[in-house]
Amino acid sequence: MTSKRVGFVGLGLMGAPMAANVAKAGWVVTAWNRSDAVFEGLAGIGRVGTVAGLRDEPIIIFMLPDLPFIEAAAEGLFDAWRSEPPQPGTAVVIMSSVSPTDVRQFGERVHQASDGNAVVIDAPVSGGTTGAESGSLAIMAGASKADFERLLPLFETMGTTVRRMGPLGSGSLAKACNQLIVGTTTAALAEAAELAERSGMDVAALYEVLAGGLAGSRVLDVVGPRLAAKDYAPTGPAKFMHKDLAFVVQSAEAVGSPVPMASAAIQLYGELKRQGLGDQDLAVVRQAIANLSLSTADN
Repeated sequence: MTSKRVGFVGLGLMGAPMAANVAKAGWVVTAWNRSDAVFEGLAGIGRVGTVAGLRDEPIIIFMLPDLPFIEAAAEGLFDAWRSEPPQPGTAVVIMSSVSPTDVRQFGERVHQASDGNAVVIDAPVSGGTTGAESGSLAIMAGASKADFERLLPLFETMGTTVRRMGPLGSGSLAKACNQLIVGTTTAALAEAAELAERSGMDVAALYEVLAGGLAGSRVLDVVGPRLAAKDYAPTGPAKFMHKDLAFVVQSAEAVGSPVPMASAAIQLYGELKRQGLGDQDLAVVRQAIANLSLSTADN
């Protein structure tokens, strides 16, 4: 990149440490967030009062919960661009987990609003708040080869595993596959924990021995301790897993691919939301399963 300037929209649990790492790497970061309090703990990051205030940034990253939030936030930006188009090559980078189909449609909106001068890249991340804080995220990008190469130095300030997965939408599909594995694995570990504990077994001991065998996984390493301790303090709201699994099902229907595990998991995480647990950590799926068994016993 000839200019190390970037706009950042959304400084939540993931966005704030990501933006901080970009700034630490020497980039000039200007951000917008719905609330101002977060800026007090972020050194070296400028702020704007509206997303439209980022209209002249060569790169604008969005890290909001879902594409409808991004579309709403970007309306003022689009209006500004319709009045005066941005510089050619402006990049709008969607690093949230969004629909692979809908992000391609969003790319068309950006193309039209910018008079063809801006391009959308989807580059969702995996690694949770720990990865965001340490700059060790996995970043899955959907972009042309040229756009990916010019954005690679920026991505490397936030992640250690950065891959181009294909054209626009491919990054979001890769993230959907990631969430299919994380969501179903976490649910399986939660079921195992409930079964073990109700049978008189120590869950932490079970997980320790599982970690040494074929059942060992990164999910077990990261989420396992929270499942064993029933620690549901949010590192990321569990309700987002339901949203992400919907993207798996949507993408599977588009190509006729069977996804029985995703279909079962989306029902479970839907039940988790119905139980009012969606704002707690992903590990709270264990409580959702426990509540299900209590309901079964009551019946």
